[in-house]
Amino acid sequence: MRSDVAAQNTLVIVLGGGQGERLYPLTRDRTKPAVPFGGPYRIIDFTLSNCMNSGLRRVYVLTQYKSISLDRHLRLTWSCYHEELGEFVVSVPPQQRMGERWYLGTADAIFQNVYTLEQERPALVMILAGDHVYKMNYLDMIRFHSESEAEITVACSNVGIEEGRRFGVMEVDADNRIVAFEEKPGTPKALPGAPDRCLGSMGIYVFNTKTLVQLVSEDAKQDTSHDFGRDILPKVFARRRCYAFPFLAGREHSSYWRDIGTLDAFWQANMDLLGAPPKFDLFDPNWPTRTYHQQQPPAKVTFDEESELSGDVTNSIVSHGCVLSGCRVRDAVFSPGVRVAAEAEVVESVLMNGVSVGRGARVRRAIVDKHVHIPAGATLGIDHEKDKRNFKVTENGAVVVPKGIPSDPGFWGVGT
Repeated sequence: MRSDVAAQNTLVIVLGGGQGERLYPLTRDRTKPAVPFGGPYRIIDFTLSNCMNSGLRRVYVLTQYKSISLDRHLRLTWSCYHEELGEFVVSVPPQQRMGERWYLGTADAIFQNVYTLEQERPALVMILAGDHVYKMNYLDMIRFHSESEAEITVACSNVGIEEGRRFGVMEVDADNRIVAFEEKPGTPKALPGAPDRCLGSMGIYVFNTKTLVQLVSEDAKQDTSHDFGRDILPKVFARRRCYAFPFLAGREHSSYWRDIGTLDAFWQANMDLLGAPPKFDLFDPNWPTRTYHQQQPPAKVTFDEESELSGDVTNSIVSHGCVLSGCRVRDAVFSPGVRVAAEAEVVESVLMNGVSVGRGARVRRAIVDKHVHIPAGATLGIDHEKDKRNFKVTENGAVVVPKGIPSDPGFWGVGT
């Protein structure tokens, strides 16, 4: 199947309704794919940019949990397609065609949208997660699926044994046909000759449409969790042609892939954008990542006359609209509109849209959600026992500040 024909015959469904409980409080008011990431982006922008760069332009995003932020972002960022040419990115909440219920699992989300598949009539359906950060030309996987005469293809990544406990783990034969699949095993099956590695599912699937409709319809009649990894893939490989597509195959871009499932993983993935070269490069002109950019002025680093200090910014991402005045910033990721006052210090931290840091404040290893004001002289990430009175501190020592936190100095312990 030629690349352009493959794209025309493939419908993409992005699962965008995840609650992201382990990312709380960042997901208190928004679904996981809508969480800001990497400065100006939302997490879902990486999956949708992969679709655009791969030439896949028929995309349904299945939404559910606290979706207003995601819906707004999709409208502002991804309304660039021409629907009269059959191109679109459309959000789809639960339609209740199959009963008065929400999406019960990944397989049930597809089952509740079988009507859409019948209307679109694609040859193939590609199912993607909306909460992973990576670059991938999906046409490589679609081509592999067709050449293998597969009914189901699962993208896989070589991961550590410990990490494998969080994924579906596969065993394959010499032709990459799946011969075993276990979801989140206590003891993952190691790769031959590599006792500390295993083959983990990335939650990226290509299905023949007929096969997909049959499987989700069968699953809907059973008492299961209605999930591809837990219920369908472990049972189906013996009676269907199921293949594993290695993520590293023919890589033209980064081999980086992260499931941002926890607050520590979220913090680390942001830090992975820094450095020279970074582990994940946002500056690849051959694989642009698209997002919505508000009308804001360029970032500015200024001299503070009162303190006679110049801004010192090192190894950081500073988005448009940021103003850094006579402060010290190192190993940080700033979304648009961040302001840091003189004599303040921000180190190893992620500050989202509109965060302001007052004069002389010190912020270390923190994740600060939108529009929080850290008052002058406050500290964050310096004394974890103090931080724990008001904020969540992760296992790896990142302090997480949600939206809506008071800016009152007393709340922050300034002067106490």
